Amino acid sequence: MGNYVAYYITHPDTMPEPDGKPTFDPMFGFPNGRKPREMKISEEDMIALKVPLDKRDYCAHKYLELHECKRRHYPFMLKCAHERHEYNACHFEDYTLRLKEYERERRLLERQKRIAARQAQEQATA
Repeated sequence: MGNYVAYYITHPDTMPEPDGKPTFDPMFGFPNGRKPREMKISEEDMIALKVPLDKRDYCAHKYLELHECKRRHYPFMLKCAHERHEYNACHFEDYTLRLKEYERERRLLERQKRIAARQAQEQATA
């Protein structure tokens, strides 16, 4: 509910859309550049390997490792604890990166609003 209140009521002009595309240059604020995120498996490979649609994300390669381990060790799938841990860690890292990108977008929107207010104030006094 907290994000809903901020998005629609208290700060609608400085809250980015939760699933929206970034509105600022991804390299803004990074003088040495950023390492781009890449999928480890292509879409064609995921289709060929019949990866479910909800698993086709940046952690699909870890999902395939876990799935293969479960297939190999059936019915003793507890032996796949390491693969499961890596898969969950990948999801946590992906979630953290998306959260940081959302927060970066929010802060840049607030910065843009402050700059616009400062420019409007300078034009009013001039």
